[in-house]
Amino acid sequence: MRCRAVFRVSQSRNRAPLLLQPQASRLYSQLQSKHERSTFGIAFDIDGVVLRGRVPIGGSPQALRRLYGESGALKVPFIFLTNGGGIPESRRAIELSDLLGVYILPSQVVQGHSSFKTLLKRYENELTIATGKGEPDLVMSEYGFKKVLSLDEYASYFENIDPVSQYKMWTTKWESSKCSCPKNLVPSFNITSDRVKAAFVVSDPVDWGRDIQVLCDILSSGGLPGDENGQQPPLYFAADDLEYQAAFPSERLGMGAFRIALESVFNRIHCNALDCVIFGKPNPFVFKNAEAILRQLRSSCDDNYINNGNNGSHPFKTLYMIGDNPLVDIKGAKQAGHPWFSILTRTGVFRGKDNHAEFPADLVVDTVEEAVDYILKKESAC
Repeated sequence: MRCRAVFRVSQSRNRAPLLLQPQASRLYSQLQSKHERSTFGIAFDIDGVVLRGRVPIGGSPQALRRLYGESGALKVPFIFLTNGGGIPESRRAIELSDLLGVYILPSQVVQGHSSFKTLLKRYENELTIATGKGEPDLVMSEYGFKKVLSLDEYASYFENIDPVSQYKMWTTKWESSKCSCPKNLVPSFNITSDRVKAAFVVSDPVDWGRDIQVLCDILSSGGLPGDENGQQPPLYFAADDLEYQAAFPSERLGMGAFRIALESVFNRIHCNALDCVIFGKPNPFVFKNAEAILRQLRSSCDDNYINNGNNGSHPFKTLYMIGDNPLVDIKGAKQAGHPWFSILTRTGVFRGKDNHAEFPADLVVDTVEEAVDYILKKESAC
């Protein structure tokens, strides 16, 4: 009988959400001018909503500018809530600012792997592996993980672990610079004898074949490739999108597709089913955390609100989730419940004429500009 994978989704309904961006209050107050407190907030997906590849779409620059005052001060608290990633939030904020023509704070960027910060206390000083496009090890290092290696670097310490590496016509950044790496950057721990205590899929992997092989080695051996079978180390995925909208006209396979491939192989060669924890939208934790960040952004500009003793009341009448993927953005907002209101655009994964059948949004629009126009008219904030 074939084993089935077990997925544990982190729940936080019975506890206060973790504020992943503690600096948000101070930075936001520096930009905020005096104005009437906003009763709503907005969370924008990125790929397929405001950008396609690196090109703004759907009138996104114009739409975002309407959320700022003439002086450049932010009028409406908003964040980017994306399952994408691979680079630190600070660098993503700079990139978004350049592409969209508005100033974006790092605290306004919540990526799929941002939730990995919640695991720092558990793995801060443990050997961990991070894989995905971009710089997954840098992302984890900036979160505070002290013994994290990219899968690229980790695999380079095991001779012949990737049996087809000689046929690959590309080299990784680590491989091309490994020989000139300063001695003080060489890990102070023994990579070939220490067990990996956790593996993180930070963003979409680049070399699926190599990553599946090495992850199977790590996960089936108790954290040490080549060793006897052992208890599987924890495996964490930043998100589980099967598809997403990139620069190519049709959808591209995402992290969820890689998870399915890894699961299928692992379950065929190992007696126990793959066990993993999945973060990212539509996980309820993500929306609870987004709400907390938006609340912090909003309350920072109103001292009376902070000190009036009414912090138990909900500060927002409505929180808008604008996304292009019904199975991720809309499903997540609907599961989160009040005060979330879901808006589905037709510029990304969803292209339907009518609403999505399984996860219908509260509103379907053609573009993000149309979504923002609807919100501002509804909230009388034009």
